[in-house]
Amino acid sequence: MYNTKAPISKKTFLFYVKRDWQLYLLISLPLLAVFIFKYIPMGGLSIAFFDYDIIKGFSGSKFIGLDIFKEVFTMSEFKRSFRNTLTLNILDLVFGFPMPIILAILLNEIKSVSFKRVSQTVLYLPHFLSWVIIAGIMSQLLGTNYGLINNIIVKLGGNNIPFLTEKYHWIVSYVAIGIWQSVGWGTIIYLAAISGISSELYEAAIVDGANRWHKIIYITLPSIKGTVITLLIMNLGRLMGGSFERSYLIGNSIVIEVSKILPVFIYEVGLRAYRYNVATALGLFQSFIGFLLILVTDRIAKKLGEDGLI
Repeated sequence: MYNTKAPISKKTFLFYVKRDWQLYLLISLPLLAVFIFKYIPMGGLSIAFFDYDIIKGFSGSKFIGLDIFKEVFTMSEFKRSFRNTLTLNILDLVFGFPMPIILAILLNEIKSVSFKRVSQTVLYLPHFLSWVIIAGIMSQLLGTNYGLINNIIVKLGGNNIPFLTEKYHWIVSYVAIGIWQSVGWGTIIYLAAISGISSELYEAAIVDGANRWHKIIYITLPSIKGTVITLLIMNLGRLMGGSFERSYLIGNSIVIEVSKILPVFIYEVGLRAYRYNVATALGLFQSFIGFLLILVTDRIAKKLGEDGLI
């Protein structure tokens, strides 16, 4: 018996490059940008291990190993910034993460197409505003003595509320402003996931007597569970990060005890105090913790039967 089947020739990488060279050319530009602006700067991480002098450079700077990390971890400002970063990001995660899911489900339940479009536009708008503009708006709205909201409260017979000048009120305001700014944009991914759910599932549920609440609980939420877990893992990876602009612009000297987070501390010690090795060590510490959190949460997700992120 002779094998009549012709051998399958393995196509090399060059074959695909010649065939789809336009696509490879297009993708090479963003890959080049990522390499230049993301990978090449990683060489600067070595600053954390030198007594770095910007004039002398690496060749004239003394190698000191992990001494900078030991110094950083004993700083009182680092401990306070670490505590504030963890506290504010956990509050953001607990109260802010579910809001886009809830909003996406509510928008999906709206039957009027025109009203839904207007609502989405209004909700997306804050995402495109600079934090400088948002901080100015919130200062005019929430100011203790001249803010619009406090003026209304006083005229109604109440007392001024120190939204931005008392630490506990500031934390609530910080979290609320962050949710307002990001919730509309965060719904885009969830709406896309919901739109991919087969309408036949909803039709079958209606036949079985399910109401809107039942459809949300038993069809919508289980269908977008994978998307929710993926975004949760990504958010946990940013737990030691934080928005520099948001904290720096909304915060002030009165509430600095709770408003200074690690990105603000890095800015002050790195750019204002010119201690580049300390700033680099802090940034490396943030990245390491974020990477570790992503690995741990991804492993937990896979243990629970989900696809995970990696």
